[in-house]
Amino acid sequence: MHFDVFTLLPEVFPAYLNTSILKRARERGLIQVDVHNLRDYTRDKHHTTDDMPYGGGGGMVMKPEPIFEALETILELTPQTPPQPVSNIPIILLTPQGRVFNQNIAKELSAHPRLALLCGRYEGIDERIREHLITDEISIGDYVLTGGEIPALILIDAISRLLPNVLGDPTGAEDDSHAMGLLEYPHYTRPPEFRGWRAPEILLSGDHAKIEKWRREQALERTFRKRPDMLEKADLSKDDLKFLATLKRNS
Repeated sequence: MHFDVFTLLPEVFPAYLNTSILKRARERGLIQVDVHNLRDYTRDKHHTTDDMPYGGGGGMVMKPEPIFEALETILELTPQTPPQPVSNIPIILLTPQGRVFNQNIAKELSAHPRLALLCGRYEGIDERIREHLITDEISIGDYVLTGGEIPALILIDAISRLLPNVLGDPTGAEDDSHAMGLLEYPHYTRPPEFRGWRAPEILLSGDHAKIEKWRREQALERTFRKRPDMLEKADLSKDDLKFLATLKRNS
């Protein structure tokens, strides 16, 4: 998977990308992350990337010239020809106006060999960028940040861990919260007892069938208590529904 990030703040990215799982994935060639400074694609001596909005108002607006120049150069796009939806390089604007990012979108995007992520700044971007260059818009939630750099890192992280061999455990991503449509079950590790609090005996039993049943019920109960809205879309078995009915009766 190849990520191209277009930003005014390239210095934001190295610390996170050179740590832990993402660092190992890059070293093994499982992901490639190229961070491009939009100021490198300006034509004036001050490297201007923003200007005052037409019609007045507060804030500054990101200019179209350096953004078009950067993406057309790096992605080898034909100038003045907007990318087609069938392109295998989605061009994603990180913006509060986009579709709200979730695990399903992460899985959808992980199927692409290459993604371009444009980090917004200031008051926003010139609308011609959105109309003639962007193919997708993604938000990480209903709030506003100072820029798209943190959202870009979130997308890179969430998508990368879905790729083959990125996680040490090949099934690790399958059991995560949201990946299976439920919140994840509780985890315990050594020591078996800490300050008088003992790990559930069933996890120490070695009976894998009972452990799987316990984990499923714990995931169901945790989702029922914390995110009952998720149960409406979850793939539930007859046993799951029976267990949930018991929870409802006892609530």
